[in-house]
Amino acid sequence: MAKFFDDIQFILSWVNKPLFNINGHPVTFGGICAGILIFLATLIVSAIVQRAVGIHLKRNPRLSHSVIYAMRRIIHYAFIVLGFLLAAQCVGLDLGTLAVAFGFLGVGIGFGLQNITANFVSGLILLIERPIGIGDFVDINGKVAEVLNINMRSTTVRTFDNVTIIVPNSTFIENDVINWSIEDPRIRIHCPVGVAYGSDTAKVKEILLNVARGNTDVLETPTPEVRFLEFGDSSLNFDLLVWTAKPENQKILRSNINFAIDQAFRDNDIRIPFPQRDVHIQMTPAMEVLSGRLPRTKDSTAN
Repeated sequence: MAKFFDDIQFILSWVNKPLFNINGHPVTFGGICAGILIFLATLIVSAIVQRAVGIHLKRNPRLSHSVIYAMRRIIHYAFIVLGFLLAAQCVGLDLGTLAVAFGFLGVGIGFGLQNITANFVSGLILLIERPIGIGDFVDINGKVAEVLNINMRSTTVRTFDNVTIIVPNSTFIENDVINWSIEDPRIRIHCPVGVAYGSDTAKVKEILLNVARGNTDVLETPTPEVRFLEFGDSSLNFDLLVWTAKPENQKILRSNINFAIDQAFRDNDIRIPFPQRDVHIQMTPAMEVLSGRLPRTKDSTAN
């Protein structure tokens, strides 16, 4: 039994033996292990609390999925900060030492971590202000994608081609981003088309409206609309305006409407012209002689 207590004493002395000092405070192996365990325990508690809060908030039908996600992420970040502070206390770092460490960290941020800090702060702004949310469809550099996750540094989106893109959070704060899903998801789609000169414009309008009414993705209210835009160089230009509540399918809807317009115009003998140009060639006397339109003279023969 005495040997057992001696072994325990030896282990404790080894665990509590100072490895190095930080600002006069000894750091031991046991303190480091305790700090790691406390930080991991904080993460576990964070996951449990997030799950409980999520279940509770889902009972409120007025809260969207993006709001619940934002609340869970904010709770997670708060527990990370709390876990870091508790772990630092176990290691042996007091608040004064942490202030010095954060001071050095601030210098590092000033020299080389601006982008990381900007993206982290932007992520907090996205979670608090919620200009975008999970499940929203956004337009980034001409690509429509669905928001999958909003993380500390970046946001994960997925395009309709099933391509996953990692976008820095600062992109959504500093640049213009179209959110097709925020508030009212209804959008208006333009379907321009040109017909040949001499076409019955009233009939063209009727055909375009019938095409719009025949598509199930087109809303009845607001009603479809046809506008006569201009007398173009080669065609009479119209614009079919339709509304849809599925912004993610806007390209498919426009394609289906174009197919239907083409078929309807064929059935009603309405022609879609191609660009035409009339070229007038000014003939010089020498060219007219060569073409035989003028008789040859002595002067022209000499030339």
